[in-house]
Amino acid sequence: MSTEKITTEAGLQTALNIRRKVFIEEQQVPEEEEIDAYDVLDAPCDHILVYYQEQPVGTGRLRVVEGYGKLERICILEKFRKYGLGKEIILGLEQIAQEKGLTKVKLEAQTHAEGFYEKIGYKSEGEEFMDCNIPHILMKKYW
Repeated sequence: MSTEKITTEAGLQTALNIRRKVFIEEQQVPEEEEIDAYDVLDAPCDHILVYYQEQPVGTGRLRVVEGYGKLERICILEKFRKYGLGKEIILGLEQIAQEKGLTKVKLEAQTHAEGFYEKIGYKSEGEEFMDCNIPHILMKKYW
């Protein structure tokens, strides 16, 4: 398994296809909520892909928001979950945040994944909230 920062239109389209399968098809998130202005190569954010046996199977992105690295759109294709790829995406995005000189990151986790994020150092903050009819919780990590 490995991660790669997306630098080409083909890579970005691969990431968007993965997100369509996970968020739009599997979780029923409306496309207009999922795909946004940051889903272009020249947007002020970084996208990555995670590979399993040289096949792209997951993605995530990082934006700088209010001094935090904000981890977003993190997902793995269903049949590739349980291989530790989610952690690889998070570590890849955290590395990009550190390269940008950031000392803190945050994400809005689906509550079913809260335990996963806690295991890799994230702490929940605030109250549970709904986003696209899915319960979420704000989580942060500092280094």
